[in-house]
Amino acid sequence: MNIRPLGDRVVLKQFEAEEKTKSGIILTAKNQEKPSIFEVVVVGDGKMADGTEVDMILKVGEKVICNKFSGLSTKIDEDEFVIIRQGEILAVVD
Repeated sequence: MNIRPLGDRVVLKQFEAEEKTKSGIILTAKNQEKPSIFEVVVVGDGKMADGTEVDMILKVGEKVICNKFSGLSTKIDEDEFVIIRQGEILAVVD
């Protein structure tokens, strides 16, 4: 199944939680915290806002940071995605 975001929305996939700490301690599933870093999977085509076009500055494959509770979480073909507006993304990770 393909997904195509509308307007200024972006589809993100969250990176998996770390299974062990930097010092080598293995974490149980309930102690694993999912990071707030996501990968851009699909980008919408932009939209008109107040008569001006909003350019989509994000590209597929970029790593971004956003609030864990932003956007809409959905599951498609066993994969979990977050659909969010471009303006809600806080930073791009280089």
